[in-house]
Amino acid sequence: MIPTSKPFLPPLADYVGYLEGIWERTWLTNNGPLLQELEERVASFLGARHVVITANGTLALQLAMRALGARGQVITTPFSFIATASAPAWEGAEVIMADVEAESLTLDPAAVEPLVTPTTSAIVATHVYGLPCDDDGLGDVARKHGLRVIYDAAHAFGAMYRGRSLCTLGDVSILSFHATKLFHTVEGGALVTDDDAVAERARSLRNFGQVTAEAFEEPGINAKLSEFHAAMGLVLLPRIPELIARRAEVAAVYDGELEGLALRRPGARTGTTLNHAYYPLLLPDEATVLRLREALAMENVQLRRYFHPSLGALPYVRSGPLPVADDAARRIACLPLYSDLDPEQARMIARALRRVL
Repeated sequence: MIPTSKPFLPPLADYVGYLEGIWERTWLTNNGPLLQELEERVASFLGARHVVITANGTLALQLAMRALGARGQVITTPFSFIATASAPAWEGAEVIMADVEAESLTLDPAAVEPLVTPTTSAIVATHVYGLPCDDDGLGDVARKHGLRVIYDAAHAFGAMYRGRSLCTLGDVSILSFHATKLFHTVEGGALVTDDDAVAERARSLRNFGQVTAEAFEEPGINAKLSEFHAAMGLVLLPRIPELIARRAEVAAVYDGELEGLALRRPGARTGTTLNHAYYPLLLPDEATVLRLREALAMENVQLRRYFHPSLGALPYVRSGPLPVADDAARRIACLPLYSDLDPEQARMIARALRRVL
C-alpha cells in the first residue's frame, strides 16, 4: 500500500543514543532536560520567543484558548481538521463558521467580519496545507473589534511567509507534532507565542495550574510531553530542511506529470515558501474524486479527501451558507506525498489521474 502520508523515522542508533541518557537520568517526564532542549531548539528554528510543547496539538489549542482568555464566540474555518472546531467547543466557546477564500482555501476575512458580535473573543484560522492565511486582513478585523488571532499551524512547520515562519503569526500559533506531520514527536504539539504572559500561563496550565512546588493558581490539565517523545523531536529537527527538499522533488514530479489537466491546486500568496506537507488538488467534481479514489485503490494507492466533509455540518457549531468551503470539500483530493516516496511511484499515480480525467 502506498499511503497518503508516511511518518519519517530516523536511524535507530541516533534515537537510542538519547534513550541511553534517559535511562541514566531516570527522568522520564515532568519538564525533563530533553523537553527543555527541544523547546529551545524549536523556538530557534522558528524564530519564536516562546515554544510551549504539549502532549498533542489539540491540547495546545485548548491551552491557547485558556491562556488568551478566549470565551464566548469563536469564529473559525470549516475547511480544516475537526480539532480546529472541537477544541474551542470543548472549552465552552460557541463555534461560528465563516467561509474560506476560493484561491487559498484559508479563512476569508471578508466572511469573518459580518459574523463578529459583542461576545466574539477570537478568530481561529488554519494555514491549510501550509498555505498562509490572509494575516493582514484577519489582523485588521481583530484590531478593529478587539479580538485575538489564533492560527492553527499544524500543517505549517517549515513553511515561510514574507521571510518569517508561518508558525510565528498571530497572538498564538498552535502546532501538531503527530506522527503524520513533517516534523513529529510521535505524538505531540506546541503553542508558539511572543507574549511572555501568555507563555507563562500556558506552561502553568499544562501542568495542572502549578506555579510553584506547592502552589496551584487555577485549574489546569496534564498536557506534558515525555522525554521519549522529546528525544524523537531532537533527532528529527536537524533533518527538516533535507526532508522538505525531498518532498519538493516529489511535488515537482507531480507538477510535471499533471501539467495541462483540468484541475488546479490551491494557491499560495506571493512571498510564500512551501513546506510541501501535502499535495492537494481540486478536481472538476465529486464524481471525479470518487473515480480517482477507486482507480488508485486498484493500484494499491491511498487517496485522502483532506478535508471532507466541511465542518459546517457539525451538530455543535453554528453556520450559515458556506459555498466555497462546501464546494472545495467535495472536490478536494490529496495525493501521496512523503520524503521517501519513489518518483516512479509518483509518476504511476499521476498516470492514473490522467486516465480518470
